[in-house]
Amino acid sequence: MIQFERIHHVSLAVRDLDKARAFYSDILKFREIPRPPFQSKGIWYEVGDQQLHLLEHPISDTLRERGIDTTDGHFSIWVKSYSETKAWLDRMGVEYVASPDSVAGFAQIFVLDPDRNIIEFGAEYGS
Repeated sequence: MIQFERIHHVSLAVRDLDKARAFYSDILKFREIPRPPFQSKGIWYEVGDQQLHLLEHPISDTLRERGIDTTDGHFSIWVKSYSETKAWLDRMGVEYVASPDSVAGFAQIFVLDPDRNIIEFGAEYGS
């Protein structure tokens, strides 16, 4: 039997690493961490105890073309405050779909990165 401890990282394909860095580093304020010298281009971020790995694929059939669909594949980050996260996204001009009273049992905000990868921010109700 596999004894799971935690998710280590999520990897996402991006078309333009500079655009992705501007979004994840400058807008979302993720902290970039060192990345081994792979032959491929990418950026690694620390997100709590886990990591997000962005991998540049200028031509990729795996990237989405549509808008936010909360039933599509995505990754979720738990945040301390729903209202502060929503206010930050407003200030930064990031479009989102918000569900403050989601049937999920917690508040949800969904956004798209520049390559249309879906990111969910989850928080306690009323936070």
